[in-house]
Amino acid sequence: MKQEDKLLHLIQLAKETSVLRQAVVEQLGSSLVDTANLISGVIGAGGKLLLAGNGGSAAQASHFAAELVVRLTAERNRQALPAVALCVDPSVMTASGNDFGFEHVFSRQVEGLGNRGDMLIILSTSGNSRNLVKAARTAREKGLITVALLGGTGGKLGGMVERSLVVPHAATQRVQEEHQFIIHVLVELVEEDLCA
Repeated sequence: MKQEDKLLHLIQLAKETSVLRQAVVEQLGSSLVDTANLISGVIGAGGKLLLAGNGGSAAQASHFAAELVVRLTAERNRQALPAVALCVDPSVMTASGNDFGFEHVFSRQVEGLGNRGDMLIILSTSGNSRNLVKAARTAREKGLITVALLGGTGGKLGGMVERSLVVPHAATQRVQEEHQFIIHVLVELVEEDLCA
């Protein structure tokens, strides 16, 4: 591909991304505010957030937890908020995968760490990963609130969780870009609710 073709491709990509961002805000704006209120309610009642995802979504789950525990911006010095990314402990992940199978790596942790009134937030571009579906089932059985950031049609998880935020796009990278935007919006709204 020639240099000018690459530049044209980048310009087109920026336009498509802008259109998708606008669609996310228009289609999910009200649900984003409601979800932030739900998160604030869980934390305000003494609950915690458990976050799970695979691959790039695992990295985003970890980032989401970090933004809550530490802070979103340096301008707001506030108390830590209770959030745990279930994908960051290699000993737990590999032991669970080895002893029970990869489909149990998150459900086992939800079983051990989750309590009624806590929240499980799942990040998945497809919504069909067996380990995340199993985690959602376990969370519901234990009385956790279930939320999912999804893409495309929402997959199996879209109909399983109490609240799903589905980015209307099929490409993994575009969905993950919008998930990152959603994460920052949710944390900002939660900080405003709990730490103003």
